Amino acid sequence: QVQLVESGGGLVQAGGSLRLSCAASGSTSSIVAMDWYRQAPGKRRELVAGINSSDNTNYADSVKGRFTISRANAKNTVYLQLNSLKSEDTAVYYCYAAQLRLGSRYGYWGQGTQVTVSS
Repeated sequence: QVQLVESGGGLVQAGGSLRLSCAASGSTSSIVAMDWYRQAPGKRRELVAGINSSDNTNYADSVKGRFTISRANAKNTVYLQLNSLKSEDTAVYYCYAAQLRLGSRYGYWGQGTQVTVSS
């Protein structure tokens, strides 16, 4: 089992920055990738950025060049730096961890953190 706790959301003006954190606990040694998703009101949850155990990263086209995902293994924490925020970035941001255990893949979600960008 893996538990995820996000923090760092808030209200920011357009053009501003935030840093989100996701702290993992439990069976963290078997985590193979961690992602950030977001869900805006009335929209589907979408992948924003991801990082795997080899530190390979991927980003949604809409956030490339503005958002950066990173991790601190010693702290079992993943970060998402959000720069040049736009009103369309307003959403609940969720952390997701993919765990590989005994040949099966498991997924875990955090509770989400609200990011609101005012124009």
